[in-house]
Amino acid sequence: MPATKEKSNKKRLSDNLISVMDYSETHLEEKETHDLAECVRYKNTPEITWINIDNVPPLSFLSELGLGFDLHPVIMEDIVNPNQRPKIEILDDYIYIVLKMLTPGKTANQPFVSEQVSIVMANKFVITLQQGVKGDAFDHAREWIRKEKTRIRSLGTDYLVYELIDDIVNNYFKVLEDFGERIELLEADLIKNPSQQTLRSIYSLKREILGLRKAIWPLREVVDILERGDSPLIKKSTRIYLRDIYDRVVQAIDTMETYRDMSTGMLDIYLSSLSNRMNSVMKVLTIIATIFMPLTFLAGLYGMNFKYMPGLASPLGFDAMILVMLAVFWGMIIYFKKKGWL
Repeated sequence: MPATKEKSNKKRLSDNLISVMDYSETHLEEKETHDLAECVRYKNTPEITWINIDNVPPLSFLSELGLGFDLHPVIMEDIVNPNQRPKIEILDDYIYIVLKMLTPGKTANQPFVSEQVSIVMANKFVITLQQGVKGDAFDHAREWIRKEKTRIRSLGTDYLVYELIDDIVNNYFKVLEDFGERIELLEADLIKNPSQQTLRSIYSLKREILGLRKAIWPLREVVDILERGDSPLIKKSTRIYLRDIYDRVVQAIDTMETYRDMSTGMLDIYLSSLSNRMNSVMKVLTIIATIFMPLTFLAGLYGMNFKYMPGLASPLGFDAMILVMLAVFWGMIIYFKKKGWL
């Protein structure tokens, strides 16, 4: 059995970059590796260790990390499942958190990229595991760790987790800001020139807001449990910061709900605009038909095959009829304008 374990420890994950930051107030060690076995040796160091695994490896590889850090097999199975709902599980020796990290997209067809992030927090180490989307929201936390005499260097893993969640929430607001700009452009397009493309854009916006809601809404409960829970891993001094995150998450949810209501309102405006345009067209067609009704009557009347009709034999009869028709035409135009129908 030991030989088998030693052999498995030598497996390297060429597609899975592992970054390690081992730090205290006076110490900082930073390295990158592809070997899970190198991470396990940081378990018992006196410093705080943050291990970030980009692109979660298969369970057969990841189980080695679970054995090294005494993580429950069910937790390991949850980590490799990319479709987890944001949640939190408080165990005796560590806390397991699942979040959705959102990154602003590069194209209109993909306004944001969603990536599952699993966080395992113990007394002396934090492990974050990402699904492999290029880039993340944690650069701010890394910069704070690299600086000396910062709060994060002097506090524990609970404050590190606060910083990581705070960075994720900051990205939520970046995505929401992009949504706000899109809504402004859609509103302008809706007023100036509503079209089928506008309708498709509105439906696309509503669908994307629904996806955004699924990512952000559960985070409120996660942060609330983390802040109000009785885990000894969360110090009282850190709970104040977690309460601030909770307030910001509520603000993000309120903004998102406002955008959802606005998208629904834009759909109603589009349908009303479409109905108004149809009514306008029908009004014009009705006015045209009404104007030509007496003209058609006069033309039909003098088109009957009677021998004796007033003015029929007169050389000025045709001219007189044209004048009568013009008088009727302009009379109705003036009447409709006075009524405000034209």
